[in-house]
Amino acid sequence: MMTEFIGTHGIGAHDIGAINRQIIAAVAAMKSKRGNMAWRDLPYNQDEIVNDIVSYVNELKDSIEAFVVLGIGGSALGPMAVQQAVNHPYYNELPRDKRNYPKFYVADNVDPERLVYLFQNIDPAKCLFNVISKSGSTSETMSQFMIIKQLLEEKIGKEAAKSHIVCTTDKEKGNLITIAKQEGYKTFFIPSAVGGRFSELTPVGLLPAAFCGVNIAELLRGAAKMDETCNNGDIYANPAYMYAILHYIAFTKGKNMSVMMPYADSLKYIADWYAQLWAESLGKKYDNYGNVVNTGSTPVKSLGVTDQHSQVQLYAEGPFDKIIVFMGVDHYRETITIPQLYGDMPSLGFLGGVTHNKLIQTEQMATEYALLKQGKPNMTITLPEVNENTIGQILYFFEVATAFAGELLDIDAFNQPGVEEGKNAAYAMFGRPGYEEKKKELEARPPKSEKYII
Repeated sequence: MMTEFIGTHGIGAHDIGAINRQIIAAVAAMKSKRGNMAWRDLPYNQDEIVNDIVSYVNELKDSIEAFVVLGIGGSALGPMAVQQAVNHPYYNELPRDKRNYPKFYVADNVDPERLVYLFQNIDPAKCLFNVISKSGSTSETMSQFMIIKQLLEEKIGKEAAKSHIVCTTDKEKGNLITIAKQEGYKTFFIPSAVGGRFSELTPVGLLPAAFCGVNIAELLRGAAKMDETCNNGDIYANPAYMYAILHYIAFTKGKNMSVMMPYADSLKYIADWYAQLWAESLGKKYDNYGNVVNTGSTPVKSLGVTDQHSQVQLYAEGPFDKIIVFMGVDHYRETITIPQLYGDMPSLGFLGGVTHNKLIQTEQMATEYALLKQGKPNMTITLPEVNENTIGQILYFFEVATAFAGELLDIDAFNQPGVEEGKNAAYAMFGRPGYEEKKKELEARPPKSEKYII
């Protein structure tokens, strides 16, 4: 990232010094606002919740064939990221005696084929459906819930259907808590002050993780460990703060894309989860004073080594508008060695006796070098290994980095008015009560022109 390594497009100590006043203000804000960042308390205040979840999972895990998440955004991306990271990559294909827990599915999109094909693969009467919606008015999730509720009640009866639905929602407000109380569904609660994309370490993520055999207490211990590191006011000892600072300075120099490139299949969906966290938190039209700023950097998902053969050409020789963030692993959970074949072919023989572990790590370093040679800013985050503790750390790390970047940009990193506008427009199109004015606004928009339709 630094000028002494990549030259013109790098960052120098003077660049960091030039925003020292902003950094000091951001450090102070993170400290003074901590009480308003309820997600920062999650590693410490959930012992009872963890015990409740573990007891519930132990009670049901042997009697159901699949655990199905009905959620969207962070409610889907977080559970997928943790399950993929910690568990066997072919988790659902493992025989039950090797898996020991139910199969795991996430139904997030409302593509009409999605649920139909899911029902062809599972027996709803042998599944537990986790409905995740804080407000209980998320159209996508609640539409899925209504379809499944009716299907279950028609198949096994209203009373039996109750034990096949568990809700994760707000404790006091919204449609879903009202429905859960009326129907008698088991319910877990999302802290009211925790937003969706920061909710993976609440029951939103903890319940699905536990149903996949993930040690959720260890996940929280990892987050607590990273919180200790991220409490340091010294930016050179606080990796989350420095991550945000380097991104912010690069952004001011025209590098408005943040490429997340893990070199481990287990971390692939961490990049997906990060993309929502970074984009929805930092992409804002207005700053904290109401000025139009249209700020934010665009997250891009990539995977090493797969995308060395699809995207790295652009990263190496394309525009200087990106930061590439590599995520590497010191110790993979398995080792496989390439046999010593084709020794008479120099272009293949050199691989004989090399492990895939060494190959993927070498290719990561080679890609870093290729970018370095082209003067492209990049950084590397290395996990000693992938497990519950390190995944808890990396999730929390990115959350703190995102919040700190919001302070540097002087925007509200915790709202999402752009998302709400789209939701409100959809409600109006369907004639939802209370959205009459929005419907009039939509009807007044310019009609499409035939000359632009092919």
